[in-house]
Amino acid sequence: MKRFPSARPSSREEKPLSPLRGRLHEIIFEAETPMGKAFDVLLLLAILVSVLVAMLETVSVIHERYRSLLYGIEWFFTILFTVEYLFRLFCVRRPVRYATSFYGVVDLLAFLPTYLSLIIAGTQSLLVIRVLRLLRVFRVFKLARYLRASSVLGTALKASRPRITVFLLTVFTIVIVVGTLMYLIEGPENGFTSVPRGVYWAVVTMTTVGYGDIAPRTVMGQALAALVMILGYGIIAVPTGIFSAELVAASRHQAKQVNTRVCPDCTREGHDADAVHCKFCGSPL
Repeated sequence: MKRFPSARPSSREEKPLSPLRGRLHEIIFEAETPMGKAFDVLLLLAILVSVLVAMLETVSVIHERYRSLLYGIEWFFTILFTVEYLFRLFCVRRPVRYATSFYGVVDLLAFLPTYLSLIIAGTQSLLVIRVLRLLRVFRVFKLARYLRASSVLGTALKASRPRITVFLLTVFTIVIVVGTLMYLIEGPENGFTSVPRGVYWAVVTMTTVGYGDIAPRTVMGQALAALVMILGYGIIAVPTGIFSAELVAASRHQAKQVNTRVCPDCTREGHDADAVHCKFCGSPL
């Protein structure tokens, strides 16, 4: 009788986290429990204070007067965020995957500039990157329902990309033609010293910015400028209409309500409320 090899567990069936790692993962990565919410609220407060300190340190008067105090506070938050980052690596199944994810890179950059400042002076100013960590507020204050809205926006942007690309290419062609015509009409004596200079004027005028650093002086040039201004107001509504149409279509196919659970394997969020496995990697939640 032919024997079949014994079935082996799939690579998707990861071993469950140890009680300690599971508890840490629940506190650090999720906001459904009181401990998890308290941790994230304290973390957000620490981020706000550390960003404020980093900004105040660039003010010369404050820096000269409170240099030692600011230096000590900065190193306190650096050590705090370093320990927190190590705990995050410890309580996930695949630390490398988390370290290379968006939040993992942001968490690393939250404290790395302070260590780099020991080698390269001035890099501590990059600590304002910590403000990106405030994106976790969507989990802390149970704003996960907005993740669904962000998914709809992303879908609409992807769907409207081809038409918006054609629109931008059309605008690009128009500004080149108009810039060239303005160069031929006005000439260097009126400030249009080259075709790129004319294209710059066309972009500024068509986008209704109107810096005023260069302007046509001849009657024909002013007539062309008036046409470009009117055209600018007309084309502003085009991408808005394209995106709005795709947004309505994407809203009809929006996903189920999501919660704040984080996959311990791939560390991604946005799972359905009744999900048992991660919809991105298949690991059990």
